[in-house]
Amino acid sequence: MTESVIRNKPGMASVKDMPLLQDGPPPGGFAPVRYARRIPNKGPSAMAIFLAAFGAFSYGMYRVGQGNKIRRALKEEKYAARRAILPMLQAEEDERFVKEWKKYLEYEAEVMKDVPGWKVGENVYNSGRWMPPATGELRPEVW
Repeated sequence: MTESVIRNKPGMASVKDMPLLQDGPPPGGFAPVRYARRIPNKGPSAMAIFLAAFGAFSYGMYRVGQGNKIRRALKEEKYAARRAILPMLQAEEDERFVKEWKKYLEYEAEVMKDVPGWKVGENVYNSGRWMPPATGELRPEVW
């Protein structure tokens, strides 16, 4: 388009003669510009998060306590069973010990028959207390 069509004047016109065309604000002005920092209120509040975490922690500790009670009852049952069977196990071990002790005394008598004054089965420490032999003496399977 030519200048004559836009300005509604025939031919060339001086710039001074041309009407002024300038953009301006709309009637009533522009809308205000938001320049402040606005953080949206999305999600739970800090108190709600704290209460939820506290509730979860409390429930977890409750479950731990319940598990401890069950574990304590199972442990007590195991110890009661061990206490109940202990006399039988001790009797079996005593019976095994007596058999092995007799074998040991027979072997000692055979080995020490040529030593004068040797008393079979006498404690060599002379402490006056009876003590069972060391673990390996009468338990060859432990060696």
